[in-house]
Amino acid sequence: MKKTSRKYIILRAVLLGLTVVAIAFFVTRNLYHREEAKKDALRRIRERGYLVALTDQNTLNYFLYKGQPMGYQLEMLESFADYLGVSLRIIASNDISKLGYYLRYNAADLIALNLPVSGDGRKLVRFSDPFGETRLVLVQRKGGNAGWKDQEVIGSLKNFPKDTVYVRRSPFLADQYHSFFKKTGKNAILKEETDITQEELIKRVSTGKIRFAICQENVAMEYHRFYRNIDISVLAFPLFPYAWGVGLSSDSLRTEVNAWLKEFKASKELKQTYLAYFDNQHLAGFLQSDYFSVIGNKLSPFDDAIRAQSKLLKWDWRLLASLIYQESNFKQGLISTRSASGLMQLMPETAAKFGIDNMATPARQIAGGVKYLRFIDDQLPDEITSPIERIYFVLACYNVGIGRVMAAREKAEKFGKDKNRWNNHVDYYLLRRSKKDPVAKPDSSDSYPIDYKTEGFVDDIVGRYLHYKNLIK
Repeated sequence: MKKTSRKYIILRAVLLGLTVVAIAFFVTRNLYHREEAKKDALRRIRERGYLVALTDQNTLNYFLYKGQPMGYQLEMLESFADYLGVSLRIIASNDISKLGYYLRYNAADLIALNLPVSGDGRKLVRFSDPFGETRLVLVQRKGGNAGWKDQEVIGSLKNFPKDTVYVRRSPFLADQYHSFFKKTGKNAILKEETDITQEELIKRVSTGKIRFAICQENVAMEYHRFYRNIDISVLAFPLFPYAWGVGLSSDSLRTEVNAWLKEFKASKELKQTYLAYFDNQHLAGFLQSDYFSVIGNKLSPFDDAIRAQSKLLKWDWRLLASLIYQESNFKQGLISTRSASGLMQLMPETAAKFGIDNMATPARQIAGGVKYLRFIDDQLPDEITSPIERIYFVLACYNVGIGRVMAAREKAEKFGKDKNRWNNHVDYYLLRRSKKDPVAKPDSSDSYPIDYKTEGFVDDIVGRYLHYKNLIK
């Protein structure tokens, strides 16, 4: 009995041990997979099909001018998204702390700013390889400011008075701000401003609203072209590198960013893009335009007509505006090689059908184009139930005609795709449609003439619309 009992106890102990090992194995495996899923940011991006980037809105990084999305960070992001083979989505805010919050909670993939590579910053992000360097400078007004007209320009931090210096709140610059504070003999009273651009700080110094500010030198030098009464000669902090930032566990994305940066630098595109914005001879013109998103809320002279007509479509007016920009860049009187004309580039027979002639005003041209869009929507099958999908189909039909899009739907269905979905379904087969057989082989090289291609048309309109949503109310 004792031997049997001992064997039973041993067997129970072995089974219990195996159970504990099995549980530990499964728990560890699940935790490992969860950690890997969290770490593999690159996989998440490719699965969703687009990159979500964070940046700010200003004259250099991200803005609209006469309907065109532009900016130093925007162009770099577009290049990186192309490198990954995905589209781009941007979340824009001038509050850097808010951008960090979005990144920390995986609402975005990276911060695309000239982030100072610093010890404090390394606690918040993984920095990419640096792609530039700059310094911090003291911005002050030449000729005296209202309220301190007798004060001279400060020539050295050793002579800094007991006074307030305005800075942009940034967790990435805490070390640099503290160093500046000590260099002034602790006389500087640093006042951090949230949700503000460096440009706005420079403008406030120029107009006499504040006496001192600290900004990055390359930014201050560019705005000095317009605000000629500022002095930026006093160094606040010496040269430091800057980079993009990804999440602390986004090693795969960081590796890919660095690989792209290496190519981007080697091709000289980085230098060209930098000079296009930080040596911009047109800055003064931008700052005086009604159609510059940094200072205004207009896309074109036709915004009122676009807003009114978009209600008939039940579209966001900025989506209709993006279509019009795609067709004509908001320029009147354009006539294409295929005889399409006007703001909405209607073909002669279509224009006539919807009451548009050569004498039509811009408002009438837009009204005629909207009538055509509504006509297209009425022709689409009711089985395309998603409002977003219907918009994609309407835009495609506007470009290449209803017949071609319907033929592509048939082909998509034949080869196992969803004929009621646009992206990666019907659009794929529209671009590969044979002239002789609209539902022929999926890899047919007998493509229709390039004039009829819609590649990028829908994506371009939707992508620009998202920029309009970010920057125009």
